[in-house]
Amino acid sequence: MRFEIVGKNVTVTPAMKEKIEKKLSGLQKYLLIDEDTIVRVVARVYPNSQKVEVTIPTKVGLLRTEVEDNDFYAAVDLAIDKLEDQLRRQKTRLSKRHREHLAQAFIDENDQPETDDIPVRTKSVTAEEMPLDEAIMQMELSGHNFYIYTDEDSEKVAVVYRRKVGGYGLIEVDDE
Repeated sequence: MRFEIVGKNVTVTPAMKEKIEKKLSGLQKYLLIDEDTIVRVVARVYPNSQKVEVTIPTKVGLLRTEVEDNDFYAAVDLAIDKLEDQLRRQKTRLSKRHREHLAQAFIDENDQPETDDIPVRTKSVTAEEMPLDEAIMQMELSGHNFYIYTDEDSEKVAVVYRRKVGGYGLIEVDDE
């Protein structure tokens, strides 16, 4: 993640820049952000307050917030809180949307008449290399119960899946 920090009516000091980068880097664990993604931060000074605007393009969508406060550092903290709230709401939306699809698929499956032939659908996938956290987020975004990927640490093909009792499971492939 790269930062583009701009000051309007103010010069951005190294301390301000360090605070912004440190706080926004903490959000990276929640987001699907490439190293080339540019996070734009605009700091504005008004006669009685200071305003911080943050825009982050992610794979999920655009996250944006504006916060105005008397203190610049307090405004940065409030902006981070707002972004975390947006992320929480987005995750809840993804979860609810996924549950509705599962319920409808279950109803549709029960309505179909039974046949002797078992239809088989074949699909090929490329197991991209990524960490486990990103694989879980990709699974949530795709709306599936599992996701096949290549683990970044072990460099082996692995499958992360959603357990019926809650939480996630991981299947790793042995080279035997």
